[in-house]
Amino acid sequence: MFFIGGAPALLTLYIRAKVPESEAWQRTRPDRAAIFGALRKNFPMFAYLCVFLAAMSFVSHGTQDLYPTFLEKQRGLGPHHVAAIAIIYNIGAVIGGLFFGFISDSWGRRRSIATALILAIFMIPLWIGARSIALLTLGAFLMQFMVQGAFGVIPAHMSELSPPEVRGLFSGLAYQVGVLLAANAAFMEALLAEKWGYANAMGVVAFSAFALATIIVLLGRERAGGSLHPE
Repeated sequence: MFFIGGAPALLTLYIRAKVPESEAWQRTRPDRAAIFGALRKNFPMFAYLCVFLAAMSFVSHGTQDLYPTFLEKQRGLGPHHVAAIAIIYNIGAVIGGLFFGFISDSWGRRRSIATALILAIFMIPLWIGARSIALLTLGAFLMQFMVQGAFGVIPAHMSELSPPEVRGLFSGLAYQVGVLLAANAAFMEALLAEKWGYANAMGVVAFSAFALATIIVLLGRERAGGSLHPE
C-alpha cells in the first residue's frame, strides 16, 4: 500500500519536465531579495497564520484521529461498523467543505469559519454521547461536516492573506509550521483518554480547539475577494 500510494508522486517528475509554468507566475516572479523582503515585512501575518493553522490542526486531528478507536473501545463496535461510519463522516467532510467554501464568497471567510466551528460545538454531545449506532453516525457526519466545512474556507482565506509575491511559500510554510505545532494532538488526547476515557478526552479537546480557533479567526484580518496579483 505504501508503494502504490507513493507511485502517483512520480508524476511530479513529468510535471517538472514537461508542464510549463503559468503566464501569471512568469510575469510576477519575484527575485530572491524581494522574497526575503516580503517575508520580513509580513512576519506578523505569518506568525498569526501559523498559530491559526495550529489551532485548526487540533480541530481536525482532535476529532478524527482517535474517533475509530473510540468507536471500537468505548462503543464496542466491530471493524465493519467502524469502517462504515468512517466512510459516512468522510462524505460529510467533503460536503461540508464544499458548502462552507461556497458560502464564504458571500458570507466572508472569517464569518464562515467561525460559524462552522461554533456549530461544531453543539455537535459534541451527539458525536460522542449518542447510544444508538444511527445517532452516533449522524453525530459523526455532522461533526465532520462542520470541521471540514471550516477547513474548506482556509485555502482561499490563506491565499488572500498572503503577500502576492510569495503566496505559495508564505501560505504553504505557515500551514506546515501550524501542523508541526499540533503534531502531538492525538498523543495528548490519548494520554487524557487513559485517565478520563475516550469520550471525555475527545469532548474536552474538541471544545477547547473549537473555542480557541473561533477566537483566533475572529481576531484576524480578512481580504475576501481581494486581488491575488501584486500591486
